Amino acid sequence: MLFFLFASMTQPTDRQLIDETLAGNQRAFAHLVARHSPQVATTIISMLGKGMAADDVGQEVFIRLYRSLPNFRHESSLSTYLTRIAINLCLNELKRRRLQQQRFRFLSFSNNSNDTDETPSDLQIPDLNQNYAEQLADQELLHKALQNLDDNLKAVVVLRLVEGYSTQETADLLHIPLGTVLSRLARAQTKLRQLLHSEQ
Repeated sequence: MLFFLFASMTQPTDRQLIDETLAGNQRAFAHLVARHSPQVATTIISMLGKGMAADDVGQEVFIRLYRSLPNFRHESSLSTYLTRIAINLCLNELKRRRLQQQRFRFLSFSNNSNDTDETPSDLQIPDLNQNYAEQLADQELLHKALQNLDDNLKAVVVLRLVEGYSTQETADLLHIPLGTVLSRLARAQTKLRQLLHSEQ
C-alpha cells in the first residue's frame, strides 16, 4: 500500500493516514493514534485528572475517531477534531460524576441526618506550600487546581491556556460566543489565583 512507500521517505500527512486507514491499513491508524495521543492525553488529564476514567475517555476518543473517519471531511484539522471529541467526552464524564456525587450525598443524608456538615471526601485541594512561581511550574498541582473549577470554566482554560487555541477557536470548539470565552477565562484565572495563593 501507499503508506509503506511514503513512510520511508517522509512523514505522512494526517490526510494520507486517514486514506490508508479507510483502505484497510491498520498500521496507518496506529500511526495516527501515536501522533495525536500526547495532545489528547493533555486535554483529558487537564479536564479530569489522572486515573482510570481519563484512560477510558482517551480510548473512547480514538474509538469514536475510527468510527467517524468515513465521514471526516477535513473541514478542520484532525487535531482540532480530536480535541472537540475529547472535550465533549470529558464534559459528559464530569456530568456523570456530579450526578453520582449528588446520589451519594442524598443517600448519606437519608442514612445519617447528623452528617450534613461533612464535605465531600474526594474534593481535591492543592498543596500550597510552594511559592507562586514553583506552583505554576508544578503541573500536578495545576491539574489539581483545575479540578476545582466549574466545568465550563475548566473547558475554556484547557483549550485556551493548556492547548493554546486562540480565543476565537476556543469559542468555535465550545459553540459559545467570543465574549463568553473572555469572561469565563477571566473568572477562571481569578479562581486559579485564589486556589494557588489561598494558603501562602
